[in-house]
Amino acid sequence: MSEEVVINFNKVTKTYKLYKDDKKRLLGLIFKNIKCKENNAVNNVSFVVKKGESVALFGKNGAGKSTILKLITEVTYPTQGTIEVNGRVSALLELTSGFDQEFTGRENIYLKGQLLGLKNNEIKELEKTIIDFAEIGEYIDQPVRTYSSGMKARLGFSINVNIRPEIFIVDEALSVGDEAFRRKCVAKVREIMSKKDVTLLFVTHATITAKDFCTRGIVMKKGKAIYDGPIDDAIEEYNKIIEKK
Repeated sequence: MSEEVVINFNKVTKTYKLYKDDKKRLLGLIFKNIKCKENNAVNNVSFVVKKGESVALFGKNGAGKSTILKLITEVTYPTQGTIEVNGRVSALLELTSGFDQEFTGRENIYLKGQLLGLKNNEIKELEKTIIDFAEIGEYIDQPVRTYSSGMKARLGFSINVNIRPEIFIVDEALSVGDEAFRRKCVAKVREIMSKKDVTLLFVTHATITAKDFCTRGIVMKKGKAIYDGPIDDAIEEYNKIIEKK
């Protein structure tokens, strides 16, 4: 494992404002003094991930795991603290984000590839692999607005897993296509996870699966990181949380 830091969270807090209704929310965008409740989805969290590490994120629903992923992928930004991410990120989360509905599937491969930091010659090299993996046939040259939700998800998945990611983020809740395609997806994810130069962040409730892939675990509870260390100890800490009523 390299000593190079690829993810650095430094005292990160993400606060969401909770308004009573849409009217209050609209006024809150205009005026700063509109009263509302605040929720710290992530609360003063710090951790460092080095290149080649495989880290599992544990926590019950609402613990802050998804918010951490959104912060890493810049879907949202911290209220306080700083985040540094060094490397090409592939996140199996919002598979169809970045698609232009009027562009064809092929055009969207280039669009999303560019958004992920690839040059056109790099995308060209990967184009056939992405198309073959997605299994959408002649629809690749039709506008994405004509696709079913499953076809969009398959294309999005294929782009994300075939761009040669340096930082690979996987949410175990991901489900794409029929059973045969899901098995192919799982095999591809395992292939990527096996590469030593790829950094893995794996969000899961399945401790056995996490132990297969990860050597380190971070346990989240109510927005705070309450444990960060070896995977066996992290699993033990997580089990204590889920055993409590």
